[in-house]
Amino acid sequence: MLDVEAALAEAEASTGIIPREAATAIAAAAKADLFDLAAIESEAERAGNVAIPLVHHLTARVASTAPDLARYVHWGATSQDLIDTGLVLQLRQCVPVIVGDLSRAADAAAMHAERHAKTTMPGRTWLQQATPITFGLKAAGWCDALDRATGRVDSRLNEASVLQFGGASGTLAALGDRGPAVAAALAKALNLAVPPMPWHTHRDRLAALACALGVATGTAGKIGRDLGLLAQTEVGEAHEPAAEAGGSSTMPQKRNPVRASVIVAAAVRTPGLVSTILSAMLQEHERGLGGWQAEWEAIPDLVTTAGDAARALADALDALVVDSARMRANVNLTAGLTQAEAVSMRLAQTVGRHEAHAAIERAVTRAAEERRSFAEVLAADAAVHRVLSRSDIDQALSPDAYLGSAETFVRNVLDRRRQRS
Repeated sequence: MLDVEAALAEAEASTGIIPREAATAIAAAAKADLFDLAAIESEAERAGNVAIPLVHHLTARVASTAPDLARYVHWGATSQDLIDTGLVLQLRQCVPVIVGDLSRAADAAAMHAERHAKTTMPGRTWLQQATPITFGLKAAGWCDALDRATGRVDSRLNEASVLQFGGASGTLAALGDRGPAVAAALAKALNLAVPPMPWHTHRDRLAALACALGVATGTAGKIGRDLGLLAQTEVGEAHEPAAEAGGSSTMPQKRNPVRASVIVAAAVRTPGLVSTILSAMLQEHERGLGGWQAEWEAIPDLVTTAGDAARALADALDALVVDSARMRANVNLTAGLTQAEAVSMRLAQTVGRHEAHAAIERAVTRAAEERRSFAEVLAADAAVHRVLSRSDIDQALSPDAYLGSAETFVRNVLDRRRQRS
């Protein structure tokens, strides 16, 4: 906010509204380390916002060295101009850090996708094993979603990086006919875009950025949930390095997925913050009562929470230990039952889908009840054996032979990233 006040004084000096000496004096006084932040915070509780005591203290500081120039502090502006533009400047500083971490996470996911394009693992639906996939496919899905989230946040930040400068009711009447010229000079000094008009109660740009951060955190949360499930003792297919995993105060063997917990916790918290910001869009007339104030804590909390998730995810994917042998063992865990669809599709080419599905379903039930190899049961089933030889059955039961277009999908994601770079 002090940067805004200094830039405002410079803009008004350059357009001949205040003396050049006033801009110099204001800029010299507008240094954060010269102010008692605790006093400003205390006074803000009574004043209704932080800008009022800040302007009061800035004016007093200018007056202490240049009494005749202090009256030019905050000339023609209103508290919301100062707070909103200060917020935009903070967002412009902070959100690129989140974008950078999201991008780093996407890069790490892309590395796993390329390295494990042929690493077969169980696909899982409803938390049960389904047909096989590759870890490369899973990682490519993470990468693709993170790339979308990164682009979305970056775009919404650019859209929100606009000046707020409208004066008391959004007309800049205090500056006569020179308001637009001052706004242009102020925006240039702060390296912000000039909107067509002030936006005091039109919060759509900030709300769109909040939604983008919410979606990005939800995307991170989905991946964090995957990481936590992959690290389960009974699964053990990927985990944080032992030296970086969390421990237990009582169980020495515990290796907890701490980063995954940070990511998921952030994703759980984020929807409420985004909801608050969307609810705060309902602002009255030219200046809002309550809605604007609701943003003051919700937006910083959202940015901090999204930043925690993005950083934890990037660190987790950078350091992720992938156990391809465990993935293979888990694929083989059902002794071929997860390949039932593959056998059914082969059989259906001859006997039709309905009959094939019924025959394979019976074989699955028999194999599970009798605890026999699925291949043995299929080979002994007359309806199956009439159509498929044992060699056909063994080929259909190979997880590596039933990966469909997994490699193509991985390549699509990686190729598109290379084209963009």
